[in-house]
Amino acid sequence: MSSEILRPLLADDLEMVRTWRNSEAVARYMYNDEPITEAQQQAWFASVSQDSSKQYWVITHQGRAIGVANLYAINRTFNSCYWAFYIADQDVRGAGIGAKVEFSVLEYVFETLKLNKLLCEVFVDNDKVITMHEKFGFRRESYFREHIRKNGAYKDVVGLALLRREWSQLREGMRAKIYRS
Repeated sequence: MSSEILRPLLADDLEMVRTWRNSEAVARYMYNDEPITEAQQQAWFASVSQDSSKQYWVITHQGRAIGVANLYAINRTFNSCYWAFYIADQDVRGAGIGAKVEFSVLEYVFETLKLNKLLCEVFVDNDKVITMHEKFGFRRESYFREHIRKNGAYKDVVGLALLRREWSQLREGMRAKIYRS
């Protein structure tokens, strides 16, 4: 896990993360975009802090907090988990930080946790994120029609996944591409 890109989520981060999560730029990509209260945020943090099937990090860039990454549904029986992330700071989008986050998470899931499969779900109209995942070797495995209802309309979701053996074949090439010296 690259400590310069991901650090554990702390209680001191909660108001910053709540502000990000409530922003239109982030909420539009979330399954639930209802405003989150301070009490709800505190209850959420208390819950996830005690849940071994979830892990949260703050994404950092040049010493500044800029977003959140997480694992959820970590399942040792299935040897798999899901992941998600967002970059809240609009000024750094498109700077390659998402690729560094993805690389760091893949390294952690496959090399540290030694899981076999990493999954994610993305709104079908979020082409940039789907394309980025596919560049890392993720494959489309599912298509959930009218999966989420937002703003009075149903939205389709694509499910993607990457296997540990697939990552091992792509790992060094992706490292070289992302961390060119």
